[in-house]
Amino acid sequence: MKKINGGNMTKGKYVIVRTYSAGVFAGIFQSRKGKEVTLSKARRLWYWDGAASLSQLAMEGVSKPENCKFPCEVDNIILTEAIEIIECKPKAKKSIKDVPVWES
Repeated sequence: MKKINGGNMTKGKYVIVRTYSAGVFAGIFQSRKGKEVTLSKARRLWYWDGAASLSQLAMEGVSKPENCKFPCEVDNIILTEAIEIIECKPKAKKSIKDVPVWES
């Protein structure tokens, strides 16, 4: 795994990214250039239940996956206006990935 931007983030790590206006996403960190972040295997975290904050979500995952609304994964996404990147613990990654795909 390669350190990006002076060691701030490691390529290949599972992260949660909060953006200014596009919402919250979880996926595999690929790169960052300023406020632009690229993720692969990413899901939009539309609504979550069982975590009080993104920090708790990144550390522990969700305790109520049946109430979460996480649409399908996309292969790649470029997020502009990223304002927060949090590396996930393995337990949280599994929790996020195990939430059933939300469909309308």
